[in-house]
Amino acid sequence: MLLAIAVIMTSCYTITFSVGRGARTGQEIRAKNHYLIGGLVPLQVADPAQMAGGAANYDVTITHTFVDGLLAGITGGIYSPTTITVTK
Repeated sequence: MLLAIAVIMTSCYTITFSVGRGARTGQEIRAKNHYLIGGLVPLQVADPAQMAGGAANYDVTITHTFVDGLLAGITGGIYSPTTITVTK
């Protein structure tokens, strides 16, 4: 019963922001951010500026996808990944 409530109460989220004038070419680079304990302890976090490869204008989207939520649910929130997308 508790597992069903935990799955129902979770949701996906998306955070998007632009650097400079935003994306120009539409080229996307994806990576994973890895966290422990519901996102409190970062293990490996991607650097959007490095992913953009020196571009001055790009968009960054950080999302908690269904698969990310599924992994967090299976581990009881101990492991909580997110997906980051940089669009040049």
